[in-house]
Formats: sequence, C-alpha cells, structure tokens
Amino acid sequence: MKKEKEVKEEASAKKPGLKTLLPYFGLLRPHWFPFVGALLCGVVYGVASGFGLPTMIDQVFPKIFPSQVGSKTALPVSELILYVSVFPGVFLIRGLSGYFNTYLINYCGIRVLEQIRISIFEKLQRLPLAFFYRNKEGDLLSRVTNDTGQLQNAILSISNDLIRQPVTFIGAISALVCMALQREGMAFVLLCLLVIPICIFPIRRVGEILMKKALGMQERAGGMTAVLSENLSAPREIRAFNLEERENKRFLESSRKYFDARMKVIKYANMLTPIIEIITATGIAVAIFQASRTSIHLDAVIPVIVALYLSYEPIKKLGGIQNQYKQALASLQRLEEVLDADESIRESEHPVELSKVRGELRFENLSFSYQGEEDDTFGKVSPALRNINLTVHSGEVVALVGPSGAGKTTLAGMLSRLNDPCEGAILLDGLDLRSVSLRDLRDAVALVPQKPFLFDATVRENIEMGKSPYTSSTVEEVAEASHSSDFIADFPDCFDQRLGENGNRLSGGQLQRLALARAFYRNSPLLVLDEATSALDSENEEKIHEAMTELSKGKTTLLIAHRFSSIRLATRIIVMDKGEVVADGSHEEVYGKCELYRKLYDRQQDSGA
Repeated sequence: MKKEKEVKEEASAKKPGLKTLLPYFGLLRPHWFPFVGALLCGVVYGVASGFGLPTMIDQVFPKIFPSQVGSKTALPVSELILYVSVFPGVFLIRGLSGYFNTYLINYCGIRVLEQIRISIFEKLQRLPLAFFYRNKEGDLLSRVTNDTGQLQNAILSISNDLIRQPVTFIGAISALVCMALQREGMAFVLLCLLVIPICIFPIRRVGEILMKKALGMQERAGGMTAVLSENLSAPREIRAFNLEERENKRFLESSRKYFDARMKVIKYANMLTPIIEIITATGIAVAIFQASRTSIHLDAVIPVIVALYLSYEPIKKLGGIQNQYKQALASLQRLEEVLDADESIRESEHPVELSKVRGELRFENLSFSYQGEEDDTFGKVSPALRNINLTVHSGEVVALVGPSGAGKTTLAGMLSRLNDPCEGAILLDGLDLRSVSLRDLRDAVALVPQKPFLFDATVRENIEMGKSPYTSSTVEEVAEASHSSDFIADFPDCFDQRLGENGNRLSGGQLQRLALARAFYRNSPLLVLDEATSALDSENEEKIHEAMTELSKGKTTLLIAHRFSSIRLATRIIVMDKGEVVADGSHEEVYGKCELYRKLYDRQQDSGA
C-alpha cells in the first residue's frame, strides 16, 4: 500500500507531457459527432481567416478600386455589387464557422467535465476512510471543482485550437508564398518567417515556469476552500468561543496566499503574448523596411503584409494554448493523486454470496495500522490494532470497553470493511470478509455511530436509507420502537419534514434516536452500537435501553461502551488498551482481574455516570 507522500512524490517526478492528457481525450469518443462538426467548423474558420482574407485583399480590392487616384471604377454596378459582396460573404463564413466551432466544442467540453467529475466522485466512494483522514475536505472539494474545470478548459482549447490555428497558419503561409512569388522583388518577405522558430524559446521557458506557479495556485485554492469548509461546518463552536476574528484572519491569510499565487500565474500567462507580438512585429518591420528600399507599389505590399501578419497570429494563439496546457497539467497532477490513490478496500473478483447469516465472528491474529505512515503532525503512527484473537458467538452481545484511542471503533468498523486488516483476518460464519460481496456484507451490518450523520432529506427518507434485505418493519413502526415518534409528530410535516444539512434542525438526542430508527429499519443480523445513548437524558436513555434490548435479540452485537451504564445489555465484556485485548469475560470476572477496567468503572460510578 503506497504512502500518501510517495504518491505525491511519484506524481511530481513524472515528466508531464501531451501523453499525460491523451487518456482524457478519449472521453470525447461518445460525443464524436458534435466534436467532428466542431473541428470541421474550425477548419473552415482557419481557411477563411488565413487564406480568405489576404486573397480577398489581393484579388478583389484591385478590381473594385481604380489603379489611378481620382479615377472612377469602370466596373458595372451589378459586377461591383458581386465583388463587394465577397467581403461580407467571407466574414459570414468566418463568423458562422467560428460560432458553431465554439458552441459545439463547448458542448463537448462540458460533457467531458461532467465525466471527469463523475470519475473523481466515484473514485472517492471507493477509497478507504484513511484517505479522508489524510486529506482536507476543502482541498478535495477544490480538486473536484476547480481542478476539473481547469482540465476542461485545456481539453477545449487544445482540441479546438490545435486544428483551428494550424489551419489558419497554413492558409496564411500559402497565401503569403503565392503572393510573394507572384510579385517581383517580394521573395525576401519569406525570410521574415524565420522569426517563427525564435518564438519557440519563450513559449517553452514560460510554459515550464507557469506549470510550477499553476500547481502552487491550485494548492492555495484548495487551502482556502479547506478553511471555508471547516468554518461552515462549525458555526456554533465559532460563536460560542468568540472565534469570529480568528476565523476572519485565517480566511484573510489563505485568501492573500491564493491572491499572490494567482497573480504569479496571471503574470506568466500574459507575459507570452507581448513577447511573441514584439518578435513578430520585428519580422513585419523588417519586411516593411526592405519593401521601402525597392520600387514596389503600396498596393502590392499591403496584401503581403496582411498575410505575413496572419501567419504570425496563430503562433501567438498557440503560445496561449501552451499556457493553458501547463496549467492543466498542474491540475491533472492533483486529480491523479486521487485517481491513482490505492483502493485498499477492493471487491473480490469472485465474491461469495451471503445466504443465511448466523453471525459468528472470528478475529484471527488481526493487526491494523493506518498505513504506518509518517504523519506531518504526529510523526510515526503506531498500530491501531495488534494481534487480536477473538471469537464472538452467534447472537452474543459483547461490550468493547477501554480508554479513548484503544481501537474499539476501529475494530467494530472492520465488520463493514471500512478498513481491512494489515495482517490476519475476520471470519463471518467461517468466510473471510474479503471474499464476500461488499454490498452483501454491508447489508448484513447495522451501524449506529456515536456521531450519527443525517442527510438534508425528509425524516422518512433518512430512515429508509437503512433499507436492507432484512428489513421487515415500516418507518412508523421503527420510529415508535426508537422513541422518535413523539418529536416527529411535533414537526409541521411529520415524516415529510426536511432535516437540514447534517440534521442541523435536530437536537443531539433526536439525531441519535433517528440513527437508531435507521438501524431498527435495517434489521441486520450484525449490530454495531457505538455508544448510541451518549446524547440522551437518563429518562430517555432507559427507554432506548429497552428498545436496544429488543433490537439486539437474536443479533450478534458489538456494543462500544464509553458510559458503563450501557454495558447492561452485554453478556460479555472485552477490555482493550493500545490496540490490544487485555481482558475478556463477564463483568465480575473482568472487574476482578483487570486493573484498567476496575479504574474506569469505579471512576464513573464515583462520578455518578
């Protein structure tokens, strides 16, 4: 399993190039028809711009305007109208082809953006919890929104302008060569094209610098989004502890860092255009200087100079593509840190189907560490679980007890494969959990966490999210069983009441009772209760204990107990400390032989907890 730092170092060490983006061009395949249409419109635009305009000036204007000053055109009105209409005709073709090119390419680009975002989002659903412990929520949000948008812009520009601008360039060069060779003494103009290779050097150098600055800008954007996300997640704490000024300073600091990084990108992104314009203007100046030393008439020079200018213009545009390309590579590097992250929780290639679950659990030589990586804040991470050997019989209610950080929640979470063992195995009815379908396994486990999460949906929808093949009760029945019916009835819309983001319209006790209702509704044969009564008063706690007693009947239950009043449900107590099992037995047995348990139990009894 790769460490996070190693993934980032590998991404940084990769030589970025066009090959890096090629797989993403494959996303255009389902939209080949509008994409080909966009490219054809780009070709028409390029020909109309590069070849059509100089040719019109060279061939049409001399027929419209007399060769001598003061004389009138000898053309008939009908023929004159025909020639004059060439001018708006060329721009009509150029305008329509440019419009449809831009519209169709944007249609394809937005589709590509949608696919990239969906790919990133789907990848995030498959990553283990450890990945989210190492990465800030706001930074991940920035990658899904800002970085995918930057990549979309690059795919649009590169797909569009790699056809449009070279065609314009070739058209202008063709017109320039034809006109230069037709006019005596104008062949020297072709030498002015030698400035084009000179433009390559600033394009490459600025592009290299720009990629580094763009990577820094995207990281700063992620940092600013992380500060904002954290702030919006804790409005109550911020006001309760008078942290408004502190938060303002944090956001101001992150915003200034992002501003500085963005201005560096703007500086280098806009530096290339004037450099190329100066170089190409020098080439045009040389052509004008040389033409002035010959007897060539102005009418003959103007079309050639226009063609020369139009041959330089695509070079400037292609330089802009290079800038966007480098910024896209910086974003792609950050996206691939997610896309290439190790999916340690993988579905078995040939999953075993769970039929009738008895619920017998065996933990065999189980050890687990959160990748054992170097953490920037805490240093070397010690193993969360060490050499666990346990058997939990079918229908047994087991309490996991111990101080914070003992590994209780980590061990219980492994039943749903929120993490997989680094060593050893967990067997359910004799089957290794890793050989079972993830969907079947997670259907078989009902989890009530200490800090439940409810979605911004109705009460009914939040409860029904717990539906499994084992569900046998109605929403109203489980609400009654979890003692949620009373406060639900007080809502204006009862079961159709929306709960707000993360259930922010509920009290802590109401949140936990709805989480219990979801577990009742799930009715799975394996039950994990992570101190499900911690936010309840003593009266409601007693009611919930009665309901939990009913809920746990016939189910293999792991009860994570922080408050020892909860262990009344348990027939067996397992004491954990520093990731190891230090005692196992009934309350009387463990109390008599385990000093840690005795101290924890007596301390709570003395405090009246």
